[in-house]
Parts: sequence; C-alpha cells; structure tokens
Amino acid sequence: MTPDSTSGRRYADKLVKVFTLDGDEAWVLIHVEVQGEPEDTFGQRMYTYQYRLRDRYGVDVVSLAVLADTSPHFRPNCYQNTRWGCEINYTFPMSKLIDFESNWKVLEQSDNVFALVVMAQIKAKRVKEGSTRKDAKISIIRLMFERDYSKQQIQELFNVIDWMIQIPSTLDEDFLNAIYAIEEDKKMPYINTAEKVGLEKGELIGIQKGRQETLRSTAKSLIEIKFGELPEWVTHRINEANANQLDNWIKNILTTESLESLIGKH
Repeated sequence: MTPDSTSGRRYADKLVKVFTLDGDEAWVLIHVEVQGEPEDTFGQRMYTYQYRLRDRYGVDVVSLAVLADTSPHFRPNCYQNTRWGCEINYTFPMSKLIDFESNWKVLEQSDNVFALVVMAQIKAKRVKEGSTRKDAKISIIRLMFERDYSKQQIQELFNVIDWMIQIPSTLDEDFLNAIYAIEEDKKMPYINTAEKVGLEKGELIGIQKGRQETLRSTAKSLIEIKFGELPEWVTHRINEANANQLDNWIKNILTTESLESLIGKH
C-alpha cells in the first residue's frame, strides 16, 4: 500500500468509490476483509490496513470484517494499544457468518444473492459427511432456481456454490441427476453440468479432466477477484497447474496476502 513498506506487497480485498444518496461524490475507501480462520493478530492487521490506506490517500477509510470461521469465540472488532500516555483505540464493524444459523429461515426467504453464498459457506464449514453435504448442496441450488435471477446470475452462483461445498466424486452422478431434475422442473437448462465435469446423463465420462478444468476456472476467477488483473506469469502457472495445486490455491485464497505467497515467486 506504500512504496517504502518493509513487509512486502500486501493486497486489500476491495477498494470502492461511492456516491451519497443526494448525488454528491464521497471519496471514501471501503475495505472489506474476509477472514477464513481465527487469527490472534487480526485486529492489528485491520488497523495496519486502515492507517496505510488513510496515509496513502488522505481520505476516510471504512474497514469491514467478514468472519467465515466456525469458532464462536473469535470475534475481533478492535485493536488497542497503550504506552506511556499514548493510546490507540481502533474499532471496526464485524459480521460473523455462523450467527446467521439461528436465522436460517431468513436466509432461505431472502432474495439477496449473498444469502445463498452465506448458506453455502456455513454448510461447507459445518457439514462433513459426504451424502449430507450433497443434500445440503442440492437444497441451496434448488433455492437458487426458485429466485428470479438472470441466467448469468444463476450460472455464476452455481460455480461459487459448487466450489464451496465439495462432495466426494462417487456422489457426482447423483448430484448431477438431481440438478438435471431441478432444471427440467423449472424449465431452466442454465447449468451445463455435462460439459462442466465431463458427465452425460447417467454416464461418467472424463470426470477427472472436467474437475481439473472447473478448478482452473474457479482458481482464476477467485484470484482475479482478490488481486485484480493477473500478470502473464500467474496465468501461465494456473494453466499449467495440476488439480492438487489448484485446489490448494482455492482453499488458501481467503487468507493469503499476496500473489507471491499464494502462487510462488515469479
């Protein structure tokens, strides 16, 4: 965030320029940090992002934390430090995704696309048994088809949910048959799952290749979302990566701080 930083390159998740409701320009930086696992120094890191952004741009900075872990006690919303009369007391808004579990019906009834993403994240964290994960995944995708979303929204949401709730390959055929049935019932043949994972209805064809291409596409999309336009060397690494490498990058994207720490040095 600053040229003279000694801690290496660090990336914020999102920087957004907004306008007030009366149309006036509000030059405010909104920093959203998604944290996948508990981290003792998270509050301090949020403060570091805050003051670096403020120092770099000289405008108001709003930092928001989204906690995607399952620890009920990890709820950082401040950073405090005191020494010899000097005091830092920094607070920031925080949203804990597992808090939505007690309002599951609200999520099911919401037409906000992110309600389904929150549901998928919670199920991915909470449900471990394969067939139960498959049923949860199908249930969320069924809700997706019941919303008045565009074809593009459905396709993009499907990719996110499919990545977040992974199931054993032995259950892929049952899962896809269920998706076909939902598409036929809703008359919405939007998800080309046969091409996506190499399946024809009832027949398994090239599932390993299909899964690798899905991982490659997902990894590229998520890395672009976090770090912006990708350098040519990163795109080359993604195109040459095997399924295990792609899977590891996808799992680590939420908590990594730089392309180099995720992909490796150029």
